[in-house]
Amino acid sequence: MTARYDFTNQVAVVTGGARGIGLAIARRLHGDGAAVAVWDRDAAAGEAAAAGLGGRAASFAVDVTDYAAVEAALAATEARLGPVSILCNNAGIAGPNKTTWEYPLEDWRAVMALDVDGVFHGCRAAVPGMIARGYGRIVNTASIAGKEGNPNASAYSAAKAAVIGLTKSLGKETVGTGVLVNCVAPAAVETDIFKQITEAHIEMMRSKIPMGRFGTVEEVANIIAWLCSSECSFQTGAVFDVSGGRATY
Repeated sequence: MTARYDFTNQVAVVTGGARGIGLAIARRLHGDGAAVAVWDRDAAAGEAAAAGLGGRAASFAVDVTDYAAVEAALAATEARLGPVSILCNNAGIAGPNKTTWEYPLEDWRAVMALDVDGVFHGCRAAVPGMIARGYGRIVNTASIAGKEGNPNASAYSAAKAAVIGLTKSLGKETVGTGVLVNCVAPAAVETDIFKQITEAHIEMMRSKIPMGRFGTVEEVANIIAWLCSSECSFQTGAVFDVSGGRATY
């Protein structure tokens, strides 16, 4: 039986919430009572996701690489649903599978802009309001690649390592404010992001997981739900693995 948490009267923002892990997070938080704002740059997919959730859900088309757009989306979200107390920074891309010395400059910059800057922008915009209200939960989606460094995925690995570092810094900065900041580091989870990477890379990732399978989006969403809850009370600046035994530290 899946544990349930009480998110009544809370408003959650999920970036990249139209599909994959983000959609699973949105469904889980909404199912436990939260009003959910789906932020996604794919407006049509975002609208479909929010419609699928039902009442107390809304979609906002936003490119999180643009800080002004993030600020505007936060204001629009709070005007429609209420003050945001939960932020799940999940939007991300994998980038191509290339050696570091062959990695296209434009792809490196695109991965960093979304996977790192996008997380920073969400935190920067949302934290002051959370501090002012004395409560907040932020969960960033990192990756086991950020700990280990996957070959032929230097941009993604570096970006996710940066997310871990940002999480640890911000978690220390908000101590005593009621705002807790953590991240999850999944091993490979089969989502649309697999369309961006080669079959050989997919099999390499599977071979590293002792359980011999990929995680599910629901398994990631379940731990994120706990990290978003008031039952998470002594954990901040921490990394929670969802790796099927792959993580060694």
